[in-house]
Amino acid sequence: MQTSNFIGELLGTLVLILLGDGVVANILLKGSKGENGGWIVVTAAWAFAVMCGVFVAQKFGSPDAHLNPAITIAMAVKTGNWANVAPFIAAQLIGAFLGATLVWLAYLPHWAITEDKGAKLGVFATAPAIRNTTGNLISEIIGTIILIVVSSSFTADLPNGFTPYLVGMLVWSIGLSLGGPTGYAINPARDLGPRIAHAVLPISGKGTSDWSYAWIPVVGPIIGGILAVLFLNAFNI
Repeated sequence: MQTSNFIGELLGTLVLILLGDGVVANILLKGSKGENGGWIVVTAAWAFAVMCGVFVAQKFGSPDAHLNPAITIAMAVKTGNWANVAPFIAAQLIGAFLGATLVWLAYLPHWAITEDKGAKLGVFATAPAIRNTTGNLISEIIGTIILIVVSSSFTADLPNGFTPYLVGMLVWSIGLSLGGPTGYAINPARDLGPRIAHAVLPISGKGTSDWSYAWIPVVGPIIGGILAVLFLNAFNI
């Protein structure tokens, strides 16, 4: 087997979701040792998950380590090169689905004893604190703009291997500051891949996958990514 952009994006996103959704399972599912761990635990673990996912993606052949269709599309808009968009997004969605499936397996005995169907879905996908289409969409757009604009400031002259740590810290900051309204998907694959996994896996006592909301964490980050690139282009950055 050989490394490639496709394999790197797939495995990096798998690790991102395994560790990211894994912490949500740890605090929401009954009987877990991390039950009721709280928001700080969630945001910190997601930051570490992003960092680990970037390192894995780079190791297995994707030096850019997008792990996020919004970033992939934004970079295509910026460069005019759309060749990698379809394979990258396919790899990211497959990786996200597989990562979510591994979370289900890792917490296998806990689904049956967890009565809250919303908590079970929350392990896999985001949901708004207050369901408001306009507000939820704006929240995802703003979070993604910050993700791309700030990460673009991490210059190439940083020491080798340092950038993934900064990206992780950035995601931690976004979660702490902007994650309250929607759970800060800021990544269509992060939400859609695991939501599909929730829909198809035989999860004990699960409820609906809330498809009426599912478009927001897909469309919002894509809009945010495009707006971020247009903003950067206005400064020739």
